[in-house]
Amino acid sequence: MLAGVSDVSTQVGCSFPGLRERLRDATAAVHRELDAQLSSFDLTVVAGYRRFLQASAGALLPLEAALVEAGVAGMFPDWPERSRGAAIAADLGRLGSAAQSTVSVPPLTPSGMLGTMYVLEGSRLGAKFLLKEVVEAGDPRMTEATSYLRHGAGKRLWQSFLSKLESEEVCDEDEVIAAARVAFAAFERAADRA
Repeated sequence: MLAGVSDVSTQVGCSFPGLRERLRDATAAVHRELDAQLSSFDLTVVAGYRRFLQASAGALLPLEAALVEAGVAGMFPDWPERSRGAAIAADLGRLGSAAQSTVSVPPLTPSGMLGTMYVLEGSRLGAKFLLKEVVEAGDPRMTEATSYLRHGAGKRLWQSFLSKLESEEVCDEDEVIAAARVAFAAFERAADRA
């Protein structure tokens, strides 16, 4: 359980409408803070882009490990298509660095997996804009190191995630939201350390 949320009476079906909107609203402030923090990385130069990838890996790796430990493949059988740890490690290797976990995250419950996946899958939407900035910089070293930002392009991963979010029969909405906040905070802490 996350943050002491264990009251079984709060468990309801996630299939009722509006969880996505409540998640968005409940995490809007931390999402804005993270976006502002990540915008300080200069994605037009190798050093800045490398730091961005190091920060991203610092949170992505432990979040993905927590998801695996919690059994994410049972909830998302296409997990191998969704996982981006290998992609970010390859990009950092191309830039002469290594992907390392720099933060710790708590164990996840099934509801917590949904909140964490909300953050990770949602980050793909912003990756398209970041990719454009990196590519427009025109540095071939950076362009060759964009597997993380390109990961899942052309697939309907966000849409299939939303379908799963809305179809889960039993979940704890408070835990879903708490886990999403924890995931955003993990990226913030990793960015602080990069």
